[in-house]
Amino acid sequence: MRPGATASRGGAGSRAAGEERALTSVAAGDRFEGEEPADTPRLWHVTLSVSGKEAPLPEVRRALEQLAHDHPFLLTSRYAVDHAEIRYWEEARDLHDAAAVALRLWGEHRQTAGLPPWEIVGLEVIDRATYHQRIAEGYGPPPASPVGVHPF
Repeated sequence: MRPGATASRGGAGSRAAGEERALTSVAAGDRFEGEEPADTPRLWHVTLSVSGKEAPLPEVRRALEQLAHDHPFLLTSRYAVDHAEIRYWEEARDLHDAAAVALRLWGEHRQTAGLPPWEIVGLEVIDRATYHQRIAEGYGPPPASPVGVHPF
């Protein structure tokens, strides 16, 4: 930061006329007054999308069923020969932690569940309140029912 420039969470601080304001960021896990403690776990709704080279449908289904067995919070999976979508609830301290777990899920279970060598092409992580607000307003993903592994 330049001499004379200040950065604070609450405001611009003092600076000379024409001097640019220094940008600041909020670190992962930072909380503001009145928010719950940073180490309190919360529920996050995760949608992970993967795709790649075609694989036989029975093998994709079997692999996703094994993943559901290995990852007990798996809510629902939809699949086709070249892509799949996995939806589940993750308990984590913050969005960063929930996203990190989600981004490791496919790779860490690839061999044990026999998952296709597909890449992650999409990730959405939203808190429980946002998920329920979307459902109540009639937009967003429909509630995950029936639970389980299903073709698209």
